[in-house]
Amino acid sequence: MNFGHFDDAAREYVITRPDTPRAWSNYLGSRRYGAIITNNAGGYSFTHSPASGRFLRHRYNSVPMDMPGRQFYLRDRTSGDFWSAAWQPVGKPLAEYQTTTRFGLGYAVIESEYRGIRTEATYFVPLDRDFEYWCLKVTNTGPAPRTLSVFSFCEFTTEWSLGQDTLNLQYTQYISDATWQDGLIQASSCRRLPEDKANFANGDQSRWWWMAQVGGTIAGYDCDREKFLGVYRSFDRPEAVERGACGDSEHFSDNGCGAIQSDLTLAPGETAEVIVLLGIGKTPVAKRTRAKFGHSAAVDRELAKLKEHWHGLLDTMQVQTPDADFDHMTNVWGAYNALMTFEWSRSCSLVYTGEHRDGFGFRDTVQDFLGVTGMMPAAVRERMILMLSGQDSTGGAQPEIRPWAHRPGKMKPTPPSHYRSDDCQWFFNSVPAYVAETGDVAFYDLVVPYADKGKATVFGHLRRALEFNLERTGKHGLPCGLLADWNDCLKLGYKGESVFVTFQLRLGLKTYAEIATQLGRPKEAKWSLAELTKLDRKIAKTCWDGKWFIWAISEDGVVFGTKKAKEGQIYLNTQCWAILSGAATPEQTDKSLAAVKSKLASDYGLALCNPPFDKTPVKVMRAVLFNPGNKENGGIFSHTQSWAVLAEIARGNGDQAYAYYRSFMPSAQNDQAEVREIEPYVHCQSTHAPASKKYGKSRVPWLSGTASWSHYTATNYILGIRPEIDGLRIDPCIPKAWPGFTAKRVFRGKTLHIEVKNPSGVCRDVKSLTIDGRPIAGNLIPAAQLRNGAKIVAELG
Repeated sequence: MNFGHFDDAAREYVITRPDTPRAWSNYLGSRRYGAIITNNAGGYSFTHSPASGRFLRHRYNSVPMDMPGRQFYLRDRTSGDFWSAAWQPVGKPLAEYQTTTRFGLGYAVIESEYRGIRTEATYFVPLDRDFEYWCLKVTNTGPAPRTLSVFSFCEFTTEWSLGQDTLNLQYTQYISDATWQDGLIQASSCRRLPEDKANFANGDQSRWWWMAQVGGTIAGYDCDREKFLGVYRSFDRPEAVERGACGDSEHFSDNGCGAIQSDLTLAPGETAEVIVLLGIGKTPVAKRTRAKFGHSAAVDRELAKLKEHWHGLLDTMQVQTPDADFDHMTNVWGAYNALMTFEWSRSCSLVYTGEHRDGFGFRDTVQDFLGVTGMMPAAVRERMILMLSGQDSTGGAQPEIRPWAHRPGKMKPTPPSHYRSDDCQWFFNSVPAYVAETGDVAFYDLVVPYADKGKATVFGHLRRALEFNLERTGKHGLPCGLLADWNDCLKLGYKGESVFVTFQLRLGLKTYAEIATQLGRPKEAKWSLAELTKLDRKIAKTCWDGKWFIWAISEDGVVFGTKKAKEGQIYLNTQCWAILSGAATPEQTDKSLAAVKSKLASDYGLALCNPPFDKTPVKVMRAVLFNPGNKENGGIFSHTQSWAVLAEIARGNGDQAYAYYRSFMPSAQNDQAEVREIEPYVHCQSTHAPASKKYGKSRVPWLSGTASWSHYTATNYILGIRPEIDGLRIDPCIPKAWPGFTAKRVFRGKTLHIEVKNPSGVCRDVKSLTIDGRPIAGNLIPAAQLRNGAKIVAELG
């Protein structure tokens, strides 16, 4: 069963049934002014921080899960019948109410028709602005004139702090107000305190926001939530809408809202427009914004600019392959998902509140660079410097960076007990990827402060990252797991050893030696290779269990992930990273990949481990808290899926790699949305594995390391269009059944047209390569030979 389809020409996903299994969502705006919107106009808005800048209220884990959001109610003034421009919250019978939602890049359009009235509601945040648009077009499709009232509605918070607004009611119910001034609503929290715009984190300041409406005849307003809804009503039957008139109420303490009524009279075939502007600031700002942007021409202009911005980013890589589902993700939604994850980290969704992940989680953000470097290298560079400045002088990392509160060189050092062992190892994936994309080798010599004290070049930061793990090892000489490695549920004791981080460290040492050689620093390369040799001996002695690599070793000597174990016998991550780091021999590679396929594979992806934990003490393995087949307890953790794909590609197994990729690719499940339940156009955190009673159902959409890793894997390794410092490598690993593919890639300012042919039906190995008809030896095209508009043809064989 499907609930919609992909429209790649418009770069939209079109939802054709509003009763999706769960609320499906999209993102609007940026960290300056951000918002979430669902297919039924639910969601919320905030500025800078979803946890500390929230001014539209949202209640998590409610039924329905997305109300109230930003709504338009319509009422026929003759019959008294009323409905909403989105199917919810009123929820008219679908036999009478037709609707579609089009989610685009940074906008949403909800089109509906009910009893001779057609509406089109467009929602977006203009680029570089501190307000959002709700634009409603109302058309009379019937043969007789119609008189209508349109009510806009949203629910305000009382305090911009999510925690305070939600829980501390004895305080927050007495600090806010909203009034009608100069034809618009002015709302505030702690009005009598001064503003402190230079210090957003200061909670003891006044906050101001506003709401204006243009179109029709403004007939009333409400700023008091209960006056609009009614004390014993909900969002499906507001009293003001039912009676056909707002009450012109002001808000003083308790709960506020923004509701404005416009009355319309429409001749047959006539269309009227109502524009809502909701933004940050005081009344003078609101009046200037309304004057400049409160008309149709401005709406059209700003929406066109928004589309041009996002479409321009996606235009850096466009492909045409034999698999339309792959193209949906690679050309549009996989790329956009990676961009949204880069923008928001793990801070805001219908699941993430921002309350405990308000800024940029260190390990998450450093990985999130991978999927977007080709689209926005300058932004990645800026963010990468920020994250490097979040590394302590010890080589470990601050767990989270909140840009508005981060002071490089002046932060308190991270307590040793709070260090995670994997944090800074991710730099060895992301930093070389940025330099390869841009050719910016000088970046390695850029001096960046440490978070707490001192400073170093980027190259020095990388060395310190290696030393951090080399200086913290356990009984077998492997890196300690510390508070956690990638898997937060693994509790080894501080001196327990992480085999996953061992393989990360191996990759880091290898990569550092390569960088040192490129920079002409042989002493650094020699040091790194010597440490690599020592580590390899320890890996060979400790980490192989005969058929696969072990998981970890606890502080008291318990070995996880062995063939003798009854629970958690095999762990996906160590199999993949043994191969990706180069630690595994060819024989070990084949055995571990075979074990992964036989013990972890399913129709919806690879389980993180198997069998799930049931009897293991929680002090040893916190994953046992989760139901079997869920999340870290043997669930299909989406983040790790690309690592298995990359491991199969490293062995040249294009068919198996692609089978794994399709198993977790959202678009491939569009026609079984009733199984997956969440959005079929974006990745998720995890899917219920076969051991779960909800096998196949996915949860926590949008913000996951899956987004960047999957897009990076698709473009750089399946398609094999891979930047390197010296040029562009063409090294696809595709299914044998693919006759080839074409791609357009913008690389260092040059647009390249690439065609890959596969007449022999192989997975890998470039037999011939030409640029503008000139043969190239090998599969690396030197940067000096690339020109704008060049035609590159590769033949596999």
